[in-house]
Amino acid sequence: MGAGGPRRGTGPPDGGWGWVVLGACFIVTGFAYGFPKAVSVFFRALMRDFGAGYSDTAWVSSIMLAMLYGTGPVSSILVTRFGCRPVMLVGGLLASAGMVLASFATRLLELYLTAGVLTGLGLALNFQPSLIMLGLYFDRRRPLANGLAAAGSPVFLSALSPLGQQLLEHFGWRGGFLLLGGLLLHCCACGAVMRPPPGPGPPPRTGAAPGEADADADRKGLRLSTAPPGGKTRRRLLDVTVCADRTFAVYAVTKFLMALGLFVPAILLVNYAKDAGVPDADAAFLLSIVGFVDIVARPACGALAGLARLRPHVAYLFSLALLANGITDLSSARARSYGALVAFCVAFGLSYGMVGALQFEVLMAAVGAHRFPSALGLVLLIEAVAVLIGPPSAGRLVDMLKNYEIIFYMAGSEVVLAGVFMAVATNCCLHRSRDSPPSPGSEGEASDNEDAEAEGDSEPLPTREPSDAEALEVPSPVAGPSEPEVEAEPEPEPAPKSA
Repeated sequence: MGAGGPRRGTGPPDGGWGWVVLGACFIVTGFAYGFPKAVSVFFRALMRDFGAGYSDTAWVSSIMLAMLYGTGPVSSILVTRFGCRPVMLVGGLLASAGMVLASFATRLLELYLTAGVLTGLGLALNFQPSLIMLGLYFDRRRPLANGLAAAGSPVFLSALSPLGQQLLEHFGWRGGFLLLGGLLLHCCACGAVMRPPPGPGPPPRTGAAPGEADADADRKGLRLSTAPPGGKTRRRLLDVTVCADRTFAVYAVTKFLMALGLFVPAILLVNYAKDAGVPDADAAFLLSIVGFVDIVARPACGALAGLARLRPHVAYLFSLALLANGITDLSSARARSYGALVAFCVAFGLSYGMVGALQFEVLMAAVGAHRFPSALGLVLLIEAVAVLIGPPSAGRLVDMLKNYEIIFYMAGSEVVLAGVFMAVATNCCLHRSRDSPPSPGSEGEASDNEDAEAEGDSEPLPTREPSDAEALEVPSPVAGPSEPEVEAEPEPEPAPKSA
């Protein structure tokens, strides 16, 4: 788990208050992923009132998703600086304020800034901290916890899409946006339950001033820090060294290719069905079908990935899910009847749920929990670029060609390419790591792990519940040149050292 992280016997509780945290993650994930797609039911009304094309209107969802992903590094820095709970409370207020202000918009630009930028930023400040806190509470049951939390997306999608249609019919898009803004205040309640897990503190920070060593003994979590000469701690708010990891690079490229096409069918599905002659209510129900299947697929896939035989190969399971999703898009490009669209929604929901359940488990397994906050922020930033390219380009092609078939072919090809790349690159990285001799850095890491095990055998330090900011702090294993190095020994020396 990294220096200063939980050790065997004193690690994540895998239960207890973690189930409350899991419930909050379920709600936050549902809003983060379901909300941008559910807003698409308002597009026809927005196009009519503003006299805009579909591609211009689709930028509302695209900007919202781009903010959700693109502000990942900002969210990582804020979480490291202030802790999960304050960041999530502010994020809930921003998300709600964005939709409330959007209900008064008179131009598309105002919608971009309110519903797109402000609400997207608020959702981002809720989504990433919830995943970080979930990793602090679960280890052995982490694949199942990720699957259950990811199930919030289809549950909320299946509920928000019909709800949005009803709000549109009864109150118009302005009243619907206003009520949805009030609904987003639930994110603040989710942030309020993000209590840091109690646990033993790490050993005193090497290179720290004498007065700081005792205080640091009570701290635990994941904040990256270094101790330069002079004893003052310099926090590393964003660990960009994770980019040098081959497994992280493979995952980042895979996510970029995946994001180009993964969200396109879900965003275009309702309007595609309406153009095919499907009634509005039945067209909106198609997203609910995707959600219903997705609800079952995510927890089931999370439980499957947690099996002892499959957990070491979770990257290949992820690539298989991507291949299934891409092939579904390719094989359903010509679906025009309602029955064919329902069959597509079932297959798409199953494969989409597998992808959603596994994507963050693969990243946690690749980089480790101590680098997960920074890695998640960087990956979301990379994914934001793809989100800004994929759906808007698909919408513009729809306006130009008046044909959805080529859009499904392009989206499916991109997701298939992501799955193939993930499988091949992961296999190459594994073979290379097995064939290459251990580097000096890896030997140092091995010695660090031995030291951590030795520290785990020593008498544990007193426990207390850390604050929100302290729950994300990791002491640096690097000592300052001018300071003595403090090490925890597995057993006390038989004879005391002379002063």
